[in-house]
Amino acid sequence: MTISPLSWKELETLTDFEPDTINGVTNSQACLRLFGGKESDIRVILYRDNHAWCPYCQKIWLWLEEKQIPYRVKKVTMFCYGKKESWYKQKVPSGMLPAIELDGKIITESDDILMALERVFGPLVQSMKDPTVIPLRQLERLLFRAWCSWLCYPSRSRQQEQRNREQFVKVVGMVEDALARTPSPYFLEEFGTVDVIFTPYVERMNASLYYYKGYSLREDNSRLAAWFDAMETRPTYRGTQSDFHTHVHDLPPQMGGCYENGEPQMLVNKARVNNGPWFGLPDVGYPEPENSRNEALQRVIKHRVNIIGVNRADHQLFDEALRCALTKMMTGQVCPPPQGSDMALRYLRDRINVPRDMSIYAAKQLREALEATAALVGDRQGLPIPRNHRRDQDPANFN
Repeated sequence: MTISPLSWKELETLTDFEPDTINGVTNSQACLRLFGGKESDIRVILYRDNHAWCPYCQKIWLWLEEKQIPYRVKKVTMFCYGKKESWYKQKVPSGMLPAIELDGKIITESDDILMALERVFGPLVQSMKDPTVIPLRQLERLLFRAWCSWLCYPSRSRQQEQRNREQFVKVVGMVEDALARTPSPYFLEEFGTVDVIFTPYVERMNASLYYYKGYSLREDNSRLAAWFDAMETRPTYRGTQSDFHTHVHDLPPQMGGCYENGEPQMLVNKARVNNGPWFGLPDVGYPEPENSRNEALQRVIKHRVNIIGVNRADHQLFDEALRCALTKMMTGQVCPPPQGSDMALRYLRDRINVPRDMSIYAAKQLREALEATAALVGDRQGLPIPRNHRRDQDPANFN
């Protein structure tokens, strides 16, 4: 049985998703976070990227959320998706992200920022300079370098590819050993600074190696799997957490390239991340919230004018096709879109950003609905995602 697409007014009646971005759970949309406090309490301004792609921004963001320090957010364009704002270059001539303004003073470099925040607000359980923390900070950098050596440079031979893999796996073994030293799933006896430091790049390693190398960090390492599971019990982490599709396509221009090894498992993983099904990927382990579809629908409705405006398809055709996909997502009923809309639907499918646009499960629901709807009329793909830049993602369209 098929149905006609719901109107925008009819769709609006199907969602009551109205999050409190200021005092509610951690979210990417907030420009002000108070945690029940007053605006007069604010001493910190966080300058981070619009898309929540920057790993060092995530580190500071997560720390502030865990400590519940009231702060403002000012979002800045990363180099890989456009020109840096002139007002930001006046404040931070280097253009570096992240930066904070603490009691009127600009501070850059994520480690320097964390130490400055510690001096004013106290450490997040452990200090950056704690004797138990320093060797683990060094281990995180060792893991980062091993990951870059494997991911970001083309291998001249199978032997070199294997050596890079073995070196990375060796360092992962050291991380597993570090996690095994306490009964806690975290790096030390309880969650703290070290976990915040490891979070951004371990999350990106999990995504990129699955896609480009066929290696599943979360599935192949029991201690890291337990660490991910523990992190996902924290609403703070869930609010900053991204998915595989977003990371594997935002990383190449940031890292200077990510190189596939062409192995069978890698090709299977790549197809799965690009084309679905997206449920069941090892990018998230906690149960799906009941309101994930409502969230996805609310976010599309909010930005529908720009979503339709930036799509190269005829706007009337895409408007109808998008409503067909949303009708499918919300009712479960098949809703055939107009002929010729498959490319337009997949263009949007490929440009849903987590967590900029919505949380992981909301994005999965929307991607699945867009793909199922597009498949009714064709198998054409949308414009490919650029690898040298991401100027297809103009932040002005999604503020």
